[in-house]
Amino acid sequence: MSEIINGKEVAKALRDSLAAEVVELGAKYGRTPNLVVILVGEDPGSVSYVTGKAKAATEVGIRNVTLRRDESITEEELLSLVDELNHDDDVDGILVQLPLPKHIDENKVIAAISPEKDVDAFHPMNVAKLWLKQPCVLPCTPKGIIKLLHFAGVEIAGKEAVVVGRSNIVGQPVAKLLLDENATVTVAHSRTKNLAEVTRRADILVVAIGKERFLTADMIKPGAVVIDVGVNRDSRTGKLCGDVDYEEAQHVASAITPVPGGVGPMTITCLMENTIECFIRKMEK
Repeated sequence: MSEIINGKEVAKALRDSLAAEVVELGAKYGRTPNLVVILVGEDPGSVSYVTGKAKAATEVGIRNVTLRRDESITEEELLSLVDELNHDDDVDGILVQLPLPKHIDENKVIAAISPEKDVDAFHPMNVAKLWLKQPCVLPCTPKGIIKLLHFAGVEIAGKEAVVVGRSNIVGQPVAKLLLDENATVTVAHSRTKNLAEVTRRADILVVAIGKERFLTADMIKPGAVVIDVGVNRDSRTGKLCGDVDYEEAQHVASAITPVPGGVGPMTITCLMENTIECFIRKMEK
């Protein structure tokens, strides 16, 4: 049986540390970091995510406000709201919950957020800085994955890492962060030929493809560390499950993240850390 990399425990330890830091920052600067989340519409998944973010912010001591807007809001109105928050000196972090209604260009909205307040690290400027190895806010899920690997004592340097999935939000940035940690990285995707041959080479296997139990035990190298980023609804049980067939994979991997309770808690916690980082950068200017 493999070691379970418990994201809840790691996230709790990190949040405790962040809460202590926020107290110190409040004493030093006379105020604490302030995060504003914009929620458009009532998508159940988005509402759940935003509620979780607000709970985490309160737990850490970050001031937080959720601005709810009807899904009928125009693109121009949303861009105007973002601009208003960009110019509000009391706002340190801005997050626009995705997805947005189809009549709104998500890329345009993301690009409208000030890079200095972009806690999701989706702004093109922050993406460019990541690839150029310049100081910047790091995307939450990839950042959380690296922290989980460090917490589990996984040696990354010199290891062969395979990332299954090439999204801008997870696949590509986590590949870059693994590369920065001196792993040899392969990015696999839907067009990869002989995928199982590729994944079986991995010492570290990150799966972010969005298909329930897609990666089976026979696709895993014995002793590999498996990070399951997927969050899916199990078609058999209705419960949450990952992209990895966890029940079988845990008999092959040396360590594995569960779903739920693995990467997810780290994503939200790293969002809190990013908000604090944005606050500190602004106050130290």
